[in-house]
Amino acid sequence: MDILGTSLRVCVGDLDSAIGVYERLTGAEAIRFQRGGVAVAAVGCFFLMSGPEAELSVLRKITATLAVKDVDEAVADLKAVGADIIAGPLPTPIGRNLVARHPDGSVFEYVDRRQDGEG
Repeated sequence: MDILGTSLRVCVGDLDSAIGVYERLTGAEAIRFQRGGVAVAAVGCFFLMSGPEAELSVLRKITATLAVKDVDEAVADLKAVGADIIAGPLPTPIGRNLVARHPDGSVFEYVDRRQDGEG
């Protein structure tokens, strides 16, 4: 699998204030979307997340988000090394994603920019 980059997850209390800080630090414009009850802003290599603690506590268990060329290829490679796919692949506003637990217990999200039907 080709890992193209990594995004860091940051839980914040005030998303609007945080966006200004991270836009300034990265020079990138925020892309905002909703994930359940959590408001998310992708800013450069950061995913800023704000929302109910019950939902954030689940998201905090994911170590990082890894951008890959193809989520389907990632599934095959992850299964080959004994990882458990615990969610997905599912479409998101920016591509498809899955969440996997590696054999060591680490949990990662994998995302691609493919839309359903492409490829």
